[in-house]
Amino acid sequence: MVIGQAPGPVTHREGTHFPGPAGRTLAGWFEAAGFPPSQQHKWPHLSAAWLSSLTRCFPGPSASGNGDRAPSTKEMALCRPYLDEEIEAVDPDVIVLVGAMAIRAFLGPGKLDDIVGQRFEWNGRAVIPFPHSSGVSRWSNLPENKAKVADAVALLRAERERLGL
Repeated sequence: MVIGQAPGPVTHREGTHFPGPAGRTLAGWFEAAGFPPSQQHKWPHLSAAWLSSLTRCFPGPSASGNGDRAPSTKEMALCRPYLDEEIEAVDPDVIVLVGAMAIRAFLGPGKLDDIVGQRFEWNGRAVIPFPHSSGVSRWSNLPENKAKVADAVALLRAERERLGL
């Protein structure tokens, strides 16, 4: 199960999570972890992962007009019971957290530097944090952080192999 921050405008319109460049980056991470691409869906690894987010709807554009507005604490709290029910229904062995907001929601506060590239447990499930895949953040472009993302991909590969996927 992949959990991101919130649906973007295209997701909101079309009902497909991670439909643009962020989805291509995310799909690249899954391919690098050995998941085969599928031609049946807009997001090529939909058959390998259930895609979700902390909130159910697009929070709107940011006040500056650059990018999307981050969901508020209240919005995330309102949507959390739905996400918890979704996790219960899907019953994933592995949860991939995409972006700092999703990471904080499940693992608490911390720096991406200390979290990405590590494996955690949450309610008996493996949790593998990744930075946001949109590329907007400069964090992912620093060489030392590219190594952390590669470590996270290796952890995802190990979980895929452990589960025989």
